[in-house]
Amino acid sequence: MENKYFKKIITQMKETENIIIFLMIAIIATCVTAIIINIVDIHNSYKVYKQYEEQLSALQKQEIEKKQEAERIRQERLPKLTQTGRQNIENIYKSEYKRAFLTFDDGPSSVTPQILDILKQENVKATFFVLGSNVEKYPETLKRMYDEGHFIANHGYSHVYCQIYSSPQAVLDEYNRCNDAVKNVLGEQEYNSHLFRFPGGLAGGEYADIKAQANNLLSENNILHVDWNALTGDSETTNPTTEFEMQRLQETVGEKNSVVILMHDAQAKKVTADSLTQIIQYLRDKGYKFENFYQVIK
Repeated sequence: MENKYFKKIITQMKETENIIIFLMIAIIATCVTAIIINIVDIHNSYKVYKQYEEQLSALQKQEIEKKQEAERIRQERLPKLTQTGRQNIENIYKSEYKRAFLTFDDGPSSVTPQILDILKQENVKATFFVLGSNVEKYPETLKRMYDEGHFIANHGYSHVYCQIYSSPQAVLDEYNRCNDAVKNVLGEQEYNSHLFRFPGGLAGGEYADIKAQANNLLSENNILHVDWNALTGDSETTNPTTEFEMQRLQETVGEKNSVVILMHDAQAKKVTADSLTQIIQYLRDKGYKFENFYQVIK
């Protein structure tokens, strides 16, 4: 009896031991499995993190590159007067090849969009000698000029001769006031064209002495001037026609290699905008390459 009892106890103990061992193995296996799963999760999470980090780094790099490209474009559109630029202005009417500068005074105006449409269609960049007072009236038009790659030069603020030419300092003040208007509209406080066209031109007239003194003062302030050596005659008569403008253009261009062509951007001179396609075609047929003052000043 006693042996049977002990045998039974021993058997139960072995069974219990086996159960304990099984449970321990199960617990260990569960722990190991949990650890493996956790390691896999950590590994996957790390891979996701690295992918996210790489994507973030790529996005940051793209953003930096975009900013750098935007700054490069911004700098390209800012006129920068160099010694070469000064020499280029001095020799503006000299060239070994045929080149034409289309220049428009007095804008922006209600006619400017038509002019810009034609220039865009013909893939020609022009130079606009703007009035500060009109810049403030047509800010969106000025922005379009700038965005489409045209050179924005300075024609003073008021175009009132007795005011502009009251003194050399008054000329410089007109330049600065116009330049401030351009800067404010463009939102570009570094903008300075360094290029002025005297209303009525630099030479001659009752204000000749004031103009000469003003020209020296402008030069001291790194501001150059340019007139013209060809024109359409749109300011020579009250109601010019396309035929008249084309005739004056042919007469004044002649056989010159380098021509700076005076035109006007104003409602009263709308015929110039209406004639512009024909003007461009005539110059192309004569073998002229179109340039603007970005290529001169810089």
